[in-house]
Amino acid sequence: MAEKRDYYEVLGIQKGASDEEIKKAYRQMAKKYHPDLHPDDPEAAEKFKEVNEANDVLSDPQKRQRYDQFGHAGVDPSYGAGAGGYGGGFGGFGGFSSGDGIDLGDIFDSFFGGGMGSRSSSSNPNGPKRGSDISTSYTLNFMQACKGYSASIDVSRSEVCDTCNGSGAKPGTTAKTCTECNGTGTIRFNQRTLFGTMASTRPCTKCSGKGKIITDPCQTCRGTGRVQKRQTINVNIPAGIDDGQILRVAGQGNMGQNGGQRGDLNVRISVKKDPLFERKGFDVWTEIPITYSQAVLGDEITVPTIDGNVTYTVPPGTQPDTVFRLRGKGIQKLQREGRGDQLVKVTLEVPKNLNKKQKDALVAFSEQLTEKNYEKQTGFVNRLKKFTEDLKKGFGM
Repeated sequence: MAEKRDYYEVLGIQKGASDEEIKKAYRQMAKKYHPDLHPDDPEAAEKFKEVNEANDVLSDPQKRQRYDQFGHAGVDPSYGAGAGGYGGGFGGFGGFSSGDGIDLGDIFDSFFGGGMGSRSSSSNPNGPKRGSDISTSYTLNFMQACKGYSASIDVSRSEVCDTCNGSGAKPGTTAKTCTECNGTGTIRFNQRTLFGTMASTRPCTKCSGKGKIITDPCQTCRGTGRVQKRQTINVNIPAGIDDGQILRVAGQGNMGQNGGQRGDLNVRISVKKDPLFERKGFDVWTEIPITYSQAVLGDEITVPTIDGNVTYTVPPGTQPDTVFRLRGKGIQKLQREGRGDQLVKVTLEVPKNLNKKQKDALVAFSEQLTEKNYEKQTGFVNRLKKFTEDLKKGFGM
C-alpha cells in the first residue's frame, strides 16, 4: 500500500493549527484541486480526494487527537490500529460520504460565491434583479453641445403593469404555490459521481424556480407584471460633449424585477455642423476673409466666438492663412476644469471685376513697390535665378 502523506502537509498547515486555519486551508486546497475545474486530470482528482480525507480527520477533534497520537493508524483501520478507525465513505474519501447528504450547490457557494456554470441556478430566482439598459439618440446644435443643455428625451421602457400592480395575475386572483417543489423553487435529487452519490438541487422546471404558478394571467401584461410605456426623461447634457459620445443616465432604464433597481439609459449624442465654427478637440476654429488693404495696412476685425463677438486687431503686413489664437475662448473641457482655445484663420480675398479707374490705381500703386516690399517673392526670384544658372551649367556634372 502506498505511503500516505501527513495530513497537515496535505493542507499546508502546521500541526498546532487552529480550527479556523484548518477550515481556511481546506477550502483553498479543495478549490484548487476540484474535479470540476480539472475534468480530464486524474491527478487533480486524487489530490482532491486526499485533501478531503485530511480535512475529515483534522476537522474532527476526536479523530485529530487519535491522528496526533497514533498517526494514520489511529484513524485508518487499513493501517492496523483499530482505534475507532477512519470509516469514511467512498473508501476513505472523507468529508463527502454518501450518508452525509452534502449539497453540491452549497459547496460551490462556499468556494465560488455561488457561481460555477450551471450551479449559478442555485441563486434565489425570487431575489431582486437589476433591469436592463435601454439606448436612444439625441441631436444637439453646435452651441448646445458647447454650453450644455437640458433636454427632454422620449423613450420606451418597461414599467409596472397598472392592471395587476406587477403581480402578473388577473385582478381578483393570486398565484398558486407550485405543487412540484412545494413553493421552494428547487428540486433536490441524488446524483452519482466519480466520488459516490451526492445530493444536489436544481431549479423547478414547472415554476421556473419561482415557487409559484400563475394560472390566470393578467390580460394586459400577459402574466409578466410589466408593460412597455413611453416616458419623457429630463436629461442634463454637460457642456463640452462631442459628436458620437454616449451619455449614461443612471437609473432611467427598464424596471427591475422583485424590487431590483432600474437599468440605465444610454444616450448617443449627435452634433449638427455649424456655419461659423468647427470643433477640433476642445478648440474652436473659424475662418475670416480680409481684404488686401486690411492685410497690408492692418485693421480691427470682428471675430465671432461661442461667448459672443470680440474685436481683434490684425497687424499690418498679415499674410494669407495666418492663424491667430484666442486663449480660453474654446469649449469647456468635459467634466474637468479649463477650456480650449479659439483659432482664427484669416484668408485673403483678391478683388474681382475691377473697373478701369481701379485697375489704373492698382498699377500706379504696384509701380511704387520695390523688392523690399515683397520678401517672399524676392527670395523666390533669387532661388529661381540660381536654379536657371545651375541648369545651364549642368548642375556641375
